[in-house]
Amino acid sequence: MLKVGLTGGIGAGKSEVSRLLVACGAVLIDADRIAREVVAPGTPGLRAVVDAFGEGVLAADGSLDRPQLGSIVFADPEKLAVLNSIVHPLVGARSRELETAAPEDAVVVHDVPLLTENGLAPLYDVVIVVDADPETQLDRLVRLRGMTEEDARARMAAQATREKRREIADIVIDNDVPLPELERRVQDVWAELVRRAHATGGPE
Repeated sequence: MLKVGLTGGIGAGKSEVSRLLVACGAVLIDADRIAREVVAPGTPGLRAVVDAFGEGVLAADGSLDRPQLGSIVFADPEKLAVLNSIVHPLVGARSRELETAAPEDAVVVHDVPLLTENGLAPLYDVVIVVDADPETQLDRLVRLRGMTEEDARARMAAQATREKRREIADIVIDNDVPLPELERRVQDVWAELVRRAHATGGPE
C-alpha cells in the first residue's frame, strides 16, 4: 500500500485532483467528507460541537449549520483550535479504519485540507500539494462557491501559507490551468505514484 497525502489551499482545486486520481484507480479517503459524517445529527461529535459553540450552530432540522459555524471559527484562531480539537481526533480514527479496509496493493489517497497546518506530512509515503495563485483561489471561491470576498480571504488566511504547503510537498500540481491540462498533469502524477508503489512492493 502506498499512502498519499493530498492537500492544497481552499479554492486551489484539490477536490478536482482527487476526483481525477480516483478515475485513475486511487482509493480515496476524504477527510472533509468524514468530518461531515462525524458531526452528523445524533453523533457524539455534534453534541461536543454544540456544547462548545452553543445551539446557534444548529440548523432548523438539527444538523450542523456549517456556514454559521464557519463564520465563527474562521475569524477567530482560538475558536478554530477548539473546533479542530473536537473534530480532528474523530476524523483521524475513522480515516485509519478506512485505510485498514483498503486492499493491500492500493494507492490510498488521503484528501486532507489541513495536512500542512497539523504537521501530518510524516504520516504519508508521498505528499502531493495542489497549488494555485491566491488570486485564482479567491476568484474560484467568490465566483464558484458564492462566498463574499471577506469570507474567502478569512478562510484563506486561516490556512497555512502557500510557501509552507510547498515546503512539505514531494509533488506539486500547479492548477492555474484549464481542466484538460490538469487532467494531463494528474495522469503524469498517477504514473509516478504507481512507479513508487511498485518500488515499495505495491500494485503490480
